Amino acid sequence: MSNRRTFIKQTAKATAGVYAASLGFSAKSYANIIGANDRVRVGVVGFSDRFRQSHLPCFQNHYKELNFDMVAVSDLWKKRREEGMAVLKERMGHDIVGCRNNEELYGMKNIDAVFISTPDFAHARHAIEAVKAGCDAYVEKPFAETMEDNRAALKAVKESGKIVQIGSQRRSGKNYQAAADFIQAGKFGPITMVELTWNVNQPGRWRRPDLVAQLKQEDTDWNRFLLNRPHEAWDPRKYLEYRLFWPFSSGLPGQWMSHQIDTVHWFSGLKHPRSVAANGGIYQWKDGRRNWDTITAVFDYGPENDPTTGFQVVFASRMHNGDENPSEMYYSNGGELNLITNKVSPKGGLKAGPASAMHMQPNLLPELSLVEKVEKVETSANTGGDKLTSAHVRNWMECVRSRQQPHASVEAGYAHSIANIMTTAAVHTGMKVTFDEKTQEVMAGGKVFKY
Repeated sequence: MSNRRTFIKQTAKATAGVYAASLGFSAKSYANIIGANDRVRVGVVGFSDRFRQSHLPCFQNHYKELNFDMVAVSDLWKKRREEGMAVLKERMGHDIVGCRNNEELYGMKNIDAVFISTPDFAHARHAIEAVKAGCDAYVEKPFAETMEDNRAALKAVKESGKIVQIGSQRRSGKNYQAAADFIQAGKFGPITMVELTWNVNQPGRWRRPDLVAQLKQEDTDWNRFLLNRPHEAWDPRKYLEYRLFWPFSSGLPGQWMSHQIDTVHWFSGLKHPRSVAANGGIYQWKDGRRNWDTITAVFDYGPENDPTTGFQVVFASRMHNGDENPSEMYYSNGGELNLITNKVSPKGGLKAGPASAMHMQPNLLPELSLVEKVEKVETSANTGGDKLTSAHVRNWMECVRSRQQPHASVEAGYAHSIANIMTTAAVHTGMKVTFDEKTQEVMAGGKVFKY
């Protein structure tokens, strides 16, 4: 980064007039953006609801202290691009470059880092573009929706040496960090079962009918939007309501399960399930969606070379009845770890008695709180600058400066994506799905799962 900044500094004055004019900058605002020698210049890839409602306020919590700035926004849709320029100009206090696509963004040559909050299927491909352009990146989850993209993005990030933070903000929560420490220190005992639930009752979740009505094909770039997905005819719903339509999103697994299954990998040290089976359907919202509104997925976790040990994970989610309070419950023979209350307790644990006669030593857990103050996970569609995401964005910004690995590394994104893709394969094939360690492929019925 230092060499890049030195180059920018040396060439900025020589090129500012011509280059600034070509991109619509005034000379004054361009000079302001160059700013201090060590200022980190950030671009926005996708002026999405997630960026506007969460990434931006979280960034604003820290950018002055850490000497960051936002200088450009890339969005295929003219409306969102212009909104992004206006909003960021108001928030940052200077002109913002609007880019029609990422080629224009990275062609600026003065972007150090980017926020990527594009449709789910595009995260991995856009991460590849970012690191190959020499940028660090904050990449929303799910990291990838196919193994092809997952492997390619992991390789590109590792080869680049760039700082990539996956948007799994639980990894920056003190309560989750305390749970990881407790389990990894052996205090919990072997995990025997994990129950994950995420239920909502919001008819409009992931629907954007008013916005869909405003989107015209001539105002965007449909072919560029599709990236490497099979060609489909223009459909504004798939562009804006992509979470409802495979292969643009896996829906419930990629959006919600990816957060919770990431904690399983983190706490246990395991990189992916041994197998996954799933069932569910579209039971309530008959609105043309492809992705289920109800799912139950069952996972077997454990070492590949020892099928006699391991544990089960169940993820259940419904979109037609729920209280918006995700549950993460870990069980061992000695009790439970509850990430709703952030408490460890001996509830359900083995007690002294008949077990002693069978030469089994009771290992009842103590009653304790993981943290003094609970950090509630914000789960509404508009999370705002919630504490977990704010801490996660700050961790990334600090790592951009220190060059240390962030809390949610690219390997974490690769791992949660394997679990997501295995779940998607189980949903679409109806089979029990496994993972081939040698080929790094998701397997269903002896065949590699594609779409």
